[in-house]
Amino acid sequence: MSDALDPTPYDALLLLSFGGPEGPDDVVPFLENVTRGRGIPKERLKEVGQHYFLFGGVSPINDQNRALLDVLRKDFAEHGLDLPVYWGNRNWAPYLTDTLREMVTDGHRRILTLATSAYASYSGCRQYRENLADSLATLRAEGLEPPRVDKLRHYFNHPGFVRPMIDGVLTSLADLPDDVREGAHLAFTTHSIPHSAADTSGRVEDHGDGGAYVKEHLDVARLIADAVREETGVEHPWQLVYQSRSGAPHIPWLEPDICDHLEERHAAGAPAVVMVPIGFVSDHMEVLYDLDTEAEAKAAELGLEVRRSATVGADPRFAAAIRELVLERAATENGRTVTPCALGALGASHDLCPVGCCPARAPKPAAAGVDSPYA
Repeated sequence: MSDALDPTPYDALLLLSFGGPEGPDDVVPFLENVTRGRGIPKERLKEVGQHYFLFGGVSPINDQNRALLDVLRKDFAEHGLDLPVYWGNRNWAPYLTDTLREMVTDGHRRILTLATSAYASYSGCRQYRENLADSLATLRAEGLEPPRVDKLRHYFNHPGFVRPMIDGVLTSLADLPDDVREGAHLAFTTHSIPHSAADTSGRVEDHGDGGAYVKEHLDVARLIADAVREETGVEHPWQLVYQSRSGAPHIPWLEPDICDHLEERHAAGAPAVVMVPIGFVSDHMEVLYDLDTEAEAKAAELGLEVRRSATVGADPRFAAAIRELVLERAATENGRTVTPCALGALGASHDLCPVGCCPARAPKPAAAGVDSPYA
């Protein structure tokens, strides 16, 4: 195998995701997994689960991960990259611990992880690293020698992630009526998180107002808006907005909410809005309910034309980006000089999360970082 396609020292790729219910009977147990340790009554979980019950109790995220698995395996095979791909979840089957156990049983010792979260934050990075450490500790307690597990860098500004979203915006704009298209506003959406979590996201030097979480999303939004202007000749006003808030109302979270933003844009005279879910890799429940259901209902109430652009999902260009990231990290591990591929003003993210990156409220061991107990 040529160096260009050599994944050594890695012998497997792990797709690590959130997980979701696959039927009505799964909804409450799934939410119990998500909220474990918070003491939330089952009756309250049933209320929260109504979003899932509206869709037959099925989250689309698992099928979307299956589709991503398929396109990754196809891309690797077509390009001669000999690297098996496995899949494990934080909150539902296939569970992460079970998948790691399978990988160890299959003989894998150096595992590279792809998390289905592109940006820096506690829930989108550090918590996955804690999940990995918990699972590795379980394997060790079972008498298995834990493998070395690394994590791919944040890929929010990789061309293979950004370009499909640009095309999604262009498609949505083209779908608007002629008389409102040119005046359409772009609302770039992502998951709201508490200000305290945003302000401490990323490296210590990134901490502050919004932290790396907000900086990274703004950089991607600017990249997309600039590309749309260059390709259409129209300057569309844009803003980063938030969705899917949860938690106690007295805790400040990132704002404005997408529905409030639609009201504000309508009041200001905007003829149309394209909602661009840059914070989500695929069309899972936050997209289907909070945007396609709730936000679209708000727009209909206002008489505002809206479209929602596509997420990256299983786009072949995203699969190609993952292949490039795998080979980039492998080359770095082997001491070869690599020029990371990244767009925008922020440059490529770090390979190893440093100490203090996206800290938890209560410190816990985390794998795949400078402070990993499984290095």
